[in-house]
Amino acid sequence: MRVQNFSDKELITAFLSGDYLSIERLIVRHKDKVFGYIMSKVKDVDLANDLFQDVFIKVVNKLQEGRYNEEGKFISWVMRISHNRIIDHFRKESRVRMIRSNDDFDIFNVLGEESDSAETEIVQNQIFSDVKKLIGFLSQEQREVLEMRFYSGMTFKEISEECDISINTALGRMRYALMNLRKLQEKHQINLEAY
Repeated sequence: MRVQNFSDKELITAFLSGDYLSIERLIVRHKDKVFGYIMSKVKDVDLANDLFQDVFIKVVNKLQEGRYNEEGKFISWVMRISHNRIIDHFRKESRVRMIRSNDDFDIFNVLGEESDSAETEIVQNQIFSDVKKLIGFLSQEQREVLEMRFYSGMTFKEISEECDISINTALGRMRYALMNLRKLQEKHQINLEAY
């Protein structure tokens, strides 16, 4: 049988049995999809290359640690790792994208803009910390949709595919997440406006 005809599962088994070329074949097989996904989110070739390498280092480590569950498809697992790595990147950058609504104030103010002063940076860090705290009070479903949308910039179509839910369900979870965040902001008396 030709190597190209090997399934992902067969290549993983070969890799775990000591055939290190098998992991290279897996990477080459899925490179375009994974890199394209990362690039669509970060919009920077150098950064996308760095994140792509991070993803496959993590994939190799998890495979070697026996932390891959063969019940799922390999590419879905790699895409989940890619998604999480992108979220980690945006968290490290301390940026949350702005979402506009009909209200005068929305809790997702731009947090990653360049600071004019140390005081502004301190205030922004506190706001970011408060937003993260409030997000922690949301249900798992609402938090997941919100993080995919704001931390990694996924479309609602991408979110629906990733979570295996309808687009309407994804939109509904986002709507309830934003409503609940506003209620939580009032309940915990957290002021999210920069001074």
